[in-house]
Amino acid sequence: QLQLVESGGGLVQPGGSLRLSCAASGVTLDDYAIGWFRKAPGKEREGVSCISRSGGSTDYADSLKGRFTISRDNAKNTVYLQMNSLKPEDTGIYYCAVRRGSLPCGSRWYDAPGGFGSWGQGTQVTVSS
Repeated sequence: QLQLVESGGGLVQPGGSLRLSCAASGVTLDDYAIGWFRKAPGKEREGVSCISRSGGSTDYADSLKGRFTISRDNAKNTVYLQMNSLKPEDTGIYYCAVRRGSLPCGSRWYDAPGGFGSWGQGTQVTVSS
């Protein structure tokens, strides 16, 4: 059974960096495009980034382009999210999930969390001085 486990969150000062990991078990991760989403207190869940099965195609929420980088190591069955220049508004729980049906990310993946499944438990990111 597919299971995703996120890790790497923590408390970081504004301007700092974190690298989140999304490790998969029970499946070969390169069968799936992977998305990262986040949920801030009092806000709706929002799309952060999505990466294709091969890693050759990536996409980001417009507000995050240039600060976040998604990558994957299919040999390690793991997807990463490198987050730089963190801001207090980046605070939230970060989740990874697989694109259902082995579909590509698609053009509006960030608006369609329902198109993703096997959500992990999330990892807390807190950006504060």
